[in-house]
Order: sequence, then structure tokens, then C-alpha cells
Amino acid sequence: GDGGDSIGGAVGGSIGIAAGSGAELHTPVATMSSEESSVLLSASLHASRDAAAKIEEDQGAVSFSVVTNDGADESMIRLVTLKNIFAKQLPKMPKEYIVRLVMDRRHYSLALIKNNVAIGGICYRPYLEQKFAEIAFCAVTASEQVKGYGTRLMNHLKQHVKRLGLTHFLTYADNYAIGYFKKQGFSKTLSMPRERWVGYIKDYDGGTLMECYIHPTVDFTAVPDMIRAQREFILARLRETSKEHVIYDGLTHFAEGKTIKAPAEEIPGILEAGWTPGDCLAGASAGGSYSAASSSRDANREWTSMVASLKAMWREVDRHEAAWPFRAPVDTASVPDYLDVIEHPIDLATIKKRLDAEYYKSREMLRADMNRMLENCKLYNDKATVFYKEAERLGTFVARIFDAPPAGK
Repeated sequence: GDGGDSIGGAVGGSIGIAAGSGAELHTPVATMSSEESSVLLSASLHASRDAAAKIEEDQGAVSFSVVTNDGADESMIRLVTLKNIFAKQLPKMPKEYIVRLVMDRRHYSLALIKNNVAIGGICYRPYLEQKFAEIAFCAVTASEQVKGYGTRLMNHLKQHVKRLGLTHFLTYADNYAIGYFKKQGFSKTLSMPRERWVGYIKDYDGGTLMECYIHPTVDFTAVPDMIRAQREFILARLRETSKEHVIYDGLTHFAEGKTIKAPAEEIPGILEAGWTPGDCLAGASAGGSYSAASSSRDANREWTSMVASLKAMWREVDRHEAAWPFRAPVDTASVPDYLDVIEHPIDLATIKKRLDAEYYKSREMLRADMNRMLENCKLYNDKATVFYKEAERLGTFVARIFDAPPAGK
């Protein structure tokens, strides 16, 4: 398997085709259009491993060959080797079943060859009229796993069956194989019309039917090149607006025991990193220490954190079950004498507007408005009213959350 896990699946069918055996696969590098980019999303997750396997392939260390039971000695040797790999890596699969499918002349196997010996492969059965192929087994010998061979095998198989006019793969994957097939672009959601495959493959208990669409214009064997080209293009566009790739010479003053006397903005990379002349002036005003500019930024972060904390406290108060009388301003049309008694009205909605305007500079300022809101209520209403009682209940809660130390203190 590609990633340390064995890969397996099993499917069955009733019709087959004849094709040449031992056909070597050679595919040119192609570019990718924007419409095709989504097809490569899952492949890009394993691009680095696939790239390593592609380098071996380009150097001639590994090759890929389609074999079937045509009676030729070389084909039989490779099929027997693949049968042994499948049996070893898929111990739950009956050996007789593996032999029957691998040696069946309606099935074909894409073999991964290294040092003239098959070290892995995919056994599949194509259905030309239905334009899909069923994958029966997929495995790589244990000593050659986690090298990207599983991904490389699948990409070569996709490229090969495209030439046959096939558009989909189907396979029944066990729980150990689902992850591998997902990484190769397989999905549990079937898009192929049901009538194209029902009756051609068997149902298997404990297996999950998965499908992979084979995009006709994507060169799957060139995925590493396409991913690399995309990455280089994106980085080139980023370099047009970012200077993060630029490396400036370091200062020698510190190693020499000297102080920096030049203006901060003259230090290479300072302005390019996003510091403003104002930041630098703030540092210069602190007796030549450049910690002031950093302190300015720290103060901005602390301010943002405090505002967020005050808003969180407001939400806690607003959610309290006793907060209902305070969520909106008193309707002075219904209570005409309210302003005769209350000189400075305040409510949770007004406090929220002040929070959004960053009116409050400290917890104490917010607490003062909360307390004034509660005191207004108790001043206007009699102790026997529900409003007075709710003000006392909410007051106890407000005192508790404001008396608690701020987070991080």
C-alpha cells in the first residue's frame, strides 16, 4: 500500500475483453487547465511521494507493465509473483479467490517492475461497453511501501484505461482500503448511472462500493509536474506582492558590541517588513531604544484583546435570565415621568453600541455603566416589583463576573 497500509478490494462481473499483454506504458507530460484542477485535489495530497516515485521511473529504476494470462512464460511469472503479493498483503482474502481472478483471462494486472521483478500491482477487469473497470486487488510488497508506489500505480492505471475509452473505476473497498482509495480520488458517492454497472459486479458483504471518475484530459502520470508548476506559479504571484522571500544581510553591531545609531528605518528590511516610519519614530523617541515601536504594537494587541473581553462580558450579562428588563431603553412614552426621576438612562442595547464604538477604555468603565443601569432600575421601581428583584439578581451576577480576574492574569 501507499502509506504503510495494505490495500484491497474485490469485485466480480460477467463479461470481458481481449487486449494485448505486456503493453509498456509511456505517457508524455501535459499541462492542466483550470477546469481540471479540482480533479487533482486528492492527488496533490500525495504529490511529494508520487514525485519521488516518478523520479525513480524517469531514471529507469521502476517501470509499469500490463499483463494477463496469455500463456507466455514472462506473463505467468509476473502473474504468479503478483498473486503471492496479493495473498501476503491481503491475508483475509481467500487464496483460491485471488488465484482465480489474477489468472482469469478477463482480468488484467498492472505490474510495478523493479529490478525486473514485480513488487506490486493492481488487478482489474475492464468493461469496454459499459466504459468502466472494476478493481479487484491492489497491493505493494511490504519492503517497498511508503514510497509513493501505490499512488504511482493508480495514476498509471488511470492513464492506461483512458486509452480504452473508460471513464470510471469501481471497487469494493474494505475498511483498511477506504483511506487509500479516497486519496486516489475515489468517493463513496456514485455518479455513474446505475444501469451501467448493476449486474456486472457482485455485492460483497463488509465492503464499501467506491467510484473514481477518470477525467479524459488530465495526464495522471504528470501529476507531480502539474502540482509543481502550480506551486511555482502561486509562489511567483505571491512574490509580486510580498517581500518575504527577500533575505537581507544581518547587522554586525551586536556581535561587535556596538549600538545602532542610524535611524531604524535605514536598517535593511525594516520598512519592507511592514514597519512604518511612525513605528520607527516611536522607537527613536524612547532614547534610541527600539522597544517603543514594539510596545506600540503590543499595546494594539492588548487593546484588541480587552475590547473582545468586554464584549464577551456583555454577552454573558445579556444572556442572563434576569436581563430581560434591561435589553432595550425604557419607553418614555409609556412611562412619561421616567426622565424626571432618572437623570442618565442606560440599558444593555446602549451599552452594546458603546462597545462597538470602542467607547470603554477599561473594565471599570463598563462596570460603571452596568451598575448605573441596575441602580436606575432600583431607584425608579419599588422593592416589591419584579423589576427591582431582577435588578438585584442581575447585580449579583455582574459583581461576580467583574470581580473575577481577567483571563490570562
